[in-house]
Amino acid sequence: MNHQPIARLDWTYAYLVLSLELAFVWVVLFVFRKDVRRSMLRVSLGTMFLGLTEPLFVPKYWNPPTLWDLARRTGFDSESLLFSFAIGGIVVAAYWVIFGVPSSESIPHQRGLSRHRFHRYAILFVPLLFLILLVSSRINPIYVSAITLAAGFFVTIFCRPDLWKKMLVSGALFFLLYFISFALFSWTFPDYVASVWNLKVISGIRIVGVPLE
Repeated sequence: MNHQPIARLDWTYAYLVLSLELAFVWVVLFVFRKDVRRSMLRVSLGTMFLGLTEPLFVPKYWNPPTLWDLARRTGFDSESLLFSFAIGGIVVAAYWVIFGVPSSESIPHQRGLSRHRFHRYAILFVPLLFLILLVSSRINPIYVSAITLAAGFFVTIFCRPDLWKKMLVSGALFFLLYFISFALFSWTFPDYVASVWNLKVISGIRIVGVPLE
């Protein structure tokens, strides 16, 4: 008789546990890698605001239990801000540790090439495309995000072809961190994904418990 209440209690803090675990990794890297601190903090503060996009995905993509049930009541939640803050800084630190240089390091002469002048327009193109697709199409916001980010990758490559390796490596590091985090999360809370993700409106395919999307 006590199994169901315990599961509900655990799920209330499940997303917070995942976010705090990533935050702990962030703190460890920040403490022991003084050379990365500035980049970690700058990027983390930028990626943290991605957590404010949650109302676009709740409940169309997923509907997670959160502290004070904020996500289900308002669409916003503190866990997403912490999660986005931590994962951005960890990826930057991982890139620096592996390759010995910051991912933001650029080739100066590339900035003087003719195509670089279109870079600012490419940056504006991404959110504009996202808004257009979000308003004009009926597809799930997670697919809108995927299409938009892929388009952003290609227009950036057009403007700054020197960045393609760094973008691929950074993307791969982000993917691995994200996937491993949620695979462990799914293993810890085995029924969480089936109950929280809106699997009926997406592919429903799961890889090691992680939704394909």
